[in-house]
Amino acid sequence: MSNIVVSGYYGSKNAGDEAMLAAMIEVLSDLDPKLNITVISANPADTMKRHGVNAVSWLAFGDIIKVLRAADLMISGGGSLLQNVTSGRSLYYYLGIIRLAEFLGTPVMLYAQGIGPVCGSFARHFMTAISSRVSLITVRDRGSLGELESLSVTRPPIMVTADPVLAIHPTDREIGRAILRKYHASGAKPIIGISVREWRGWTRYKKAIAEAASRIVRECDARVVFFPMQYPEDVAAAKTIAAEAKEPVTVLDDEYMTSELLSLVGNFDLLIGIRLHALIFAGVMGVPMIGISYDPKIDRFLDSLGEKPVANLESLTADALVEKVRDVWKSREAFKHHNEEILHDLRSLAAKNAELALKIIHDRKR
Repeated sequence: MSNIVVSGYYGSKNAGDEAMLAAMIEVLSDLDPKLNITVISANPADTMKRHGVNAVSWLAFGDIIKVLRAADLMISGGGSLLQNVTSGRSLYYYLGIIRLAEFLGTPVMLYAQGIGPVCGSFARHFMTAISSRVSLITVRDRGSLGELESLSVTRPPIMVTADPVLAIHPTDREIGRAILRKYHASGAKPIIGISVREWRGWTRYKKAIAEAASRIVRECDARVVFFPMQYPEDVAAAKTIAAEAKEPVTVLDDEYMTSELLSLVGNFDLLIGIRLHALIFAGVMGVPMIGISYDPKIDRFLDSLGEKPVANLESLTADALVEKVRDVWKSREAFKHHNEEILHDLRSLAAKNAELALKIIHDRKR
């Protein structure tokens, strides 16, 4: 039996990160059903219950050392762990865990990471020094590869793959239909799902989305449903927007598992998303999407589909968003078919991450 330790932003009720972990566990376990996985988590009890794996606290360094010593590989990822824009301290934490594993003689793989931005000369030097010592790096997009090149990381081998969530199995849509029925948001009308988040206390983008949502309800004769990727923060942002809307919209204010969110997204006719993994969920479930950027990772993902965000949060207007909805709405079947072809290749690249991780273990045990 092989042992893998996974380090990432897990146990914090962020649906995107929990989906990444679920996808990683799913694909790794498909390839090696006897694999023993331990996750370093902010909430070990929730992680064990949610994912059916072992977990230790992210602050219990004695436990972390114990599991790393017994591990055949430590995976750092996926997600945007190695950046210091959204948090200055987290970069040093994740690099510190990597350095600890290296000190203990445990090989490390950076797994489908979204690298950067990394700002500041000391942070960039530290990032280069630590990441150059790992066994393998896979990144989820070419923008991350460019960031590593700017950091002068030339070893170990670096491969561009895709976000782990793209390899997750699509789910049945009935669970999502039941959620929508609970909120009286089902029926014959088309449904447009919107994923929002709080950002720096800004209000202008919320007013733009509120106005656009109202116009979409009228022009498309559609239901607009806001759903949370991070609970409860996204619910609060959605309720602020809903209070500004001039037409009725629905805000889902429960916490959902990955499978529930995938099923829910599968019931949408169109998804508008600020959250990256809301957009990726749309890709997995074959739903046309419109992205609003707040971070380079949004632009990078959309670029992999040959798309661009409608705007960023600072420049977003209701007119631009409504115009984009009109364009996608008229050609949504063609849009969906185009994305399906590209996403087929991205799914294979996402699964490649797990294959490469297990290869490190197998090569080491020879």
